[in-house]
Amino acid sequence: MFTGSLVALITPFKNGSVDEKGFEKFVAWQIKEGTDGLVPCGTTGESPTLSMEEHKRVIDICISAAKGSGVPVIAGTGSNSTAEAIELTQHAKKAGADAAMLVVPYYNKPTQEGLFQHFKAVAEAVDIPILLYNVPPRTGGDMQVETVIRLSQVRNIVGIKDASYDMARPTLTRLKAKKGFVQLSGEDASALGFLAQGGDGCISVTANVAPRLCGDMHDAWKKRDLDKAFELQDRLMPLHKAMFCETSPGPVKYAAELIGQCSAEMRLPMVPIAESSKKAVHEAMVHAGLIN
Repeated sequence: MFTGSLVALITPFKNGSVDEKGFEKFVAWQIKEGTDGLVPCGTTGESPTLSMEEHKRVIDICISAAKGSGVPVIAGTGSNSTAEAIELTQHAKKAGADAAMLVVPYYNKPTQEGLFQHFKAVAEAVDIPILLYNVPPRTGGDMQVETVIRLSQVRNIVGIKDASYDMARPTLTRLKAKKGFVQLSGEDASALGFLAQGGDGCISVTANVAPRLCGDMHDAWKKRDLDKAFELQDRLMPLHKAMFCETSPGPVKYAAELIGQCSAEMRLPMVPIAESSKKAVHEAMVHAGLIN
């Protein structure tokens, strides 16, 4: 169910508030462009600056906009508080999400045993498919392969989004995790390498502005049309890199503004990207053929 090109959705803002109509329209566009899955309220969705009410509302809007499309919604419900993560995950299940994605608790810096107990507690409290999310540069913690394998044995923990940049991990995990355990890359630039090492897809930042191209690359991989897959990777690579020329989601929101999908507005402490970064994003969008 969770394979191919999934999008780590941005959250549009207008005058400081969530642009609900804009977000609904953006989700509909993503579905029309052929994205394989929708992931609201992750890092790219600026979840740290959403209130609890806004967080739940964004998930509700995404699920409503995707209803009947057959495109799964994986709701971001992570927190560094286990109790808060349970509350958000309970809401996602009630709202009708297909799965929940929970990031490694940040700031607290739990041990590997603490990580295991955190995710196990959420999984036991809410009967919904759960994806782990490991992103050491953001959280300050790194969930080791052994912990992932151990968590894969928990009944409703079904996969992981891995942004560790360690290309050995997909194979090492696949060899010992339960059969069917889904592995999704969290890093666009190495997505093909991740697939080659046993991965199933990518939860993509770039797909916010290039959903069809990202989807076509994954489709080419599934068909083992490697010439096409590498051609699309070359077309997208400068854009993948430009999306992180500054802290995400600054660059991708600017790129979305370039194609008229939403405002580049963010909430403090995020600020507009520098002119030099805007130039880099613009050039990468041209290279990808998304703008003239």
